[in-house]
Amino acid sequence: MENPLPPAEELRLIDRELAQLDARRVQLLNRRAWLLSVLAPRRPLTGPPARHPAAPSGPGGRPGPSAQSVLLALGAVLLGVAALAFTLLSWGSMGIGGRASVLATVTVGALTAPAVLLRHGLRSTAESVVALGLALTILDAYALHEVALPDLSGLGYAAGCAAVLCVLWAGYGLRLPQLRLPAPCALLAAQLPLPLAALTTNTRLQSVVWAALLTAAADAGWALRPGGRRILRDLAGIAAWVLGAMGLAAALALMLSARSLGSALLAAAPLAAGAWLGLWAALRVAARAAGARTPVWAAALAAAAGLSLISATSGVLRLGASGQWSTLITVLAAGVLAGAVASTGSRMPPQLRQGLWVASGLVCAGATVAALPLVALALLGPLGGLGSIWSGPPPAYADLLPGTLPAALVLLVSAGTLAAAHRRAVHPAAGAGALLLAWSGLFSLPMAAGWPYPVALAAQLSLTGATALAAVAATGRAARPAPGAATQSPTASGTARLATVAALCAGLGAASSSMLALTSQAATFAAFGFLGAACVAVAVRGAGGGHGLAARLLSGSGAAGAVGYTAGLVLAAAWSLGVPAQWLGVVLLSVPAGSVAVAAGSGPVRRVPSPLRVPLEVAGALVGLVALGLGLVQGDAPLLALTLGLAAVICAASALRVDRRAVGYAAVALFVLASWVRLAAYGVEVPEAYALPVSLPALAVGLARRRRDPESSSWSAYGPGLAATLLPGLVAAWVDPHWLRPLLLGLTALGVTLVGARYRLQAPLLLGGLTLAGVALHELAPYVVQVVDALPRWLPPALAGLLLLTVGATYERRLGDARRLRNSLGRLR
Repeated sequence: MENPLPPAEELRLIDRELAQLDARRVQLLNRRAWLLSVLAPRRPLTGPPARHPAAPSGPGGRPGPSAQSVLLALGAVLLGVAALAFTLLSWGSMGIGGRASVLATVTVGALTAPAVLLRHGLRSTAESVVALGLALTILDAYALHEVALPDLSGLGYAAGCAAVLCVLWAGYGLRLPQLRLPAPCALLAAQLPLPLAALTTNTRLQSVVWAALLTAAADAGWALRPGGRRILRDLAGIAAWVLGAMGLAAALALMLSARSLGSALLAAAPLAAGAWLGLWAALRVAARAAGARTPVWAAALAAAAGLSLISATSGVLRLGASGQWSTLITVLAAGVLAGAVASTGSRMPPQLRQGLWVASGLVCAGATVAALPLVALALLGPLGGLGSIWSGPPPAYADLLPGTLPAALVLLVSAGTLAAAHRRAVHPAAGAGALLLAWSGLFSLPMAAGWPYPVALAAQLSLTGATALAAVAATGRAARPAPGAATQSPTASGTARLATVAALCAGLGAASSSMLALTSQAATFAAFGFLGAACVAVAVRGAGGGHGLAARLLSGSGAAGAVGYTAGLVLAAAWSLGVPAQWLGVVLLSVPAGSVAVAAGSGPVRRVPSPLRVPLEVAGALVGLVALGLGLVQGDAPLLALTLGLAAVICAASALRVDRRAVGYAAVALFVLASWVRLAAYGVEVPEAYALPVSLPALAVGLARRRRDPESSSWSAYGPGLAATLLPGLVAAWVDPHWLRPLLLGLTALGVTLVGARYRLQAPLLLGGLTLAGVALHELAPYVVQVVDALPRWLPPALAGLLLLTVGATYERRLGDARRLRNSLGRLR
């Protein structure tokens, strides 16, 4: 029988097949026993019990190690430990020949034993013993240096020993291919010779950089070669990453410390070499496409190569530059790389394009973070001028934050890089990021470049208006679905994201430009007028651009902004005309009056889109609150009453619309507040003067409601109006020493009670009766006090006790009387 397998390998194969057959037999027997128990649960199973052989425990399905194997393994390990202890502890009592012979004997024995163990099929034991043997070879090398070669350099000797051990371990692994440990150990030892040898040269860092890169290149070649053991490829790949990163980091340190063109070129050479190595590895990985991790690793290698290439190029070009200018040069290099990648089209693998774009994006992101103070200054800097409105233009921002011009250019170049990536559909967020960076750079550029104040303000206003209109256009495109599309396409989603970012940028620009314009009177009128007109355009175009949520939010924001800027213009005009400060609230009420008129479709604006009505009214209400706040701050009571009255008129006019009837409650409340403030300004302290303006309208509204709905409760119709007058009057009557108020209040309460009894109305009957009883008690109180003072001290407690006894004795009857009284009241409306 011809068989190409060696006998030992064939024996292991047969043992593995038998173990698998035994395991399958156990499964079938267990299944048979269960089926029998289901078919005949009460009938005992007959026949001998099934044998359950032990499950395989060895690797590959082989049986576990026998007692002989365990004993051999323990014996080999103990022998090696004993030899090592003897060698280390008894070293000083032996001569040079004895020490060498003992160490050589132990090492040779530990490296020879695995071959014998493998012939007996003891692979695990052989792996354990060979690990000891490999460790002893390192000890041999150390002992050789200490005894025979003490004058040699430690680093040079270590480099040579690492190379020799790498060759010896690799040859040993080839001699015994069944062992798994020697080859990975040889691969790890191969990482040391070149870096250790480089440390012995005069130019240590430069030599180490090249040594690490050469070793990483060899590791990459081993990791990317076809075939071979998986563990060796993975280990080589990890070593290539580690050494490559260390070498490139050291080269970057050299580049940053370079002060001349020669040193910069010397530092750029390893960076360029590392870039080409990364690109070569990325191409190989992308070409293999052997697993799910391959695209990720290819992109990561390409990103590392891109960072190295950017560092090498910018390091030479920015020599002599400082501060933000060097950052700008680096970002330009990243932008050139992104443009070159974009121009390749589909000729480059997608993983490489993504990796190189990621490298450019990382560089731009770091530079953008460094430029954020400029954007913050451009947006928030005008806040410092709010305390001195119309006092002149602010100082140049370039003087406040030096080096701002290159920072603005960094933002623009980063925006171009992201835009190039967005055109190649790397990620939808890239377009939004490019728009945000471009707007930040353009908005900051006038201040960073030191442009004159009017030119800078005009540039910012123009950018804000253009961004707002772009947001409206993008919102309209996003709201229109593609023909035949049931859901929103990715393109529409990206357009909606661009619209959101554009709207946010427009809002920020409008707020900052408005604050900046407050430093000059002419600039205030020009900026507020322009921004108000832009808001009107955004509101109108947004209302007609679609019915989506984004379109409604944009149009509503435009409408609210138009009202706000109109209010600003009104205040600015009043202030410039010399209107007194206490009249500003009254003047400002013209804005909510106009917004109510426009929302209602009256006046010059006859047709207002429905999405704009609520934002116009809400913004007008907010402006009205500001007007009331101005009147309250000034402390002029008559003018505050006038402001409240005018606000009440505006609310009443809005309540004329059928869908705004609820605003009528606000109108009534404002009218009442206006009357109260006017009474307080006149020094009126009579509470009825404050209560009657509330009671009379409330009773009129209640009467109208009862006419429309006779079944409605008298409490909801007349309760608030009656309580607003009767209860404060009763409290005032109890503290009033005169007789006129109790008399008038008692007559009024009597009339209310009679009306409630006549028309069977619960609220007037109870409120009038309780008030009448309170007035009577107030009038009888002095006499009651006199009678109580005339009686003996023991009589009131006795009478109270007698009353309680009487009530307790007739509890059931009194309870029935209370139920009848409750039912009688319940029949009233």
